[in-house]
Amino acid sequence: MKIGFIGTGVMGTGMIRNLLKAGFEVVVYNRTKDHAADALKAGAAWRDTPAEVTKTTDAVITIVGFPKDVEEVYFGQNGIFETAHRGQLLIDMTTSSPKLAQKIAAAGSPNGISVLDAPVSGGDVGAQKGTLTIMVGGTAEAFDRASAILQAMGTSIKRFGDAGQGQNAKMANQIMVAGTMTGMIESLVYAKKAGLDLTQMIETINGGAAANWSMTNYGPRILGNDFKPGFAAKHFLKDLRIALDTADEMGIELPATTVARDLYQKMVDQMKLGDLGTQGLMKVYERQ
Repeated sequence: MKIGFIGTGVMGTGMIRNLLKAGFEVVVYNRTKDHAADALKAGAAWRDTPAEVTKTTDAVITIVGFPKDVEEVYFGQNGIFETAHRGQLLIDMTTSSPKLAQKIAAAGSPNGISVLDAPVSGGDVGAQKGTLTIMVGGTAEAFDRASAILQAMGTSIKRFGDAGQGQNAKMANQIMVAGTMTGMIESLVYAKKAGLDLTQMIETINGGAAANWSMTNYGPRILGNDFKPGFAAKHFLKDLRIALDTADEMGIELPATTVARDLYQKMVDQMKLGDLGTQGLMKVYERQ
């Protein structure tokens, strides 16, 4: 099977490598070709536009930055729908809005094109190791067809319902991550001020009821002053904004998530640190 892959960033490159390891032929596009160098070195082939990627492939995966980028890639000039064809499978793995996922699915369905929204969790480590959690929305038939592709990139893969439900599941996930990220940062800030050994503190937390993925994966990076993006803060802020907008449409309030959004908004919009990883939230507290 020949797969097109659009978006060769931190996440996409690891996912492409795992698709190649699984025996898939992969062709790629990225807005900046230089950022596709690692994917090309791994064995992927280059195409000049999303339309060119789509023209000769059986399935197309997209993982780009923001909903506006998704819209452009699918519906814009030289976009996916210019050359998408009957029987093709389109899988958007960007964390985006449920409404946009439904729009893409509605555009594909009358033309015999299957569409899945399949956002992921697990960060750069999960992308590299092929251990991503993948939350899927779309028809059961399309989900079954995508099974081998998704299994090359993830280990926990679940379908939550029709178009948009993968994105809703990801929003629920990001709401939880917002709590663990802010909790982790404040725990370390408190422990440091109290004069505790932070390495011991991380080990202790991860051995008890407060154990969590954020502390396990990001705690040591913070201690090592490593703020490189496994997942960029600007993208997490985008996720929180989508979650809160969608919650507002549902008529529910999420006060803790609102606080997390405001903290990341300060980091990204005021401090201009959006290209740091989400663990860079520590810098907001350091400047207090």
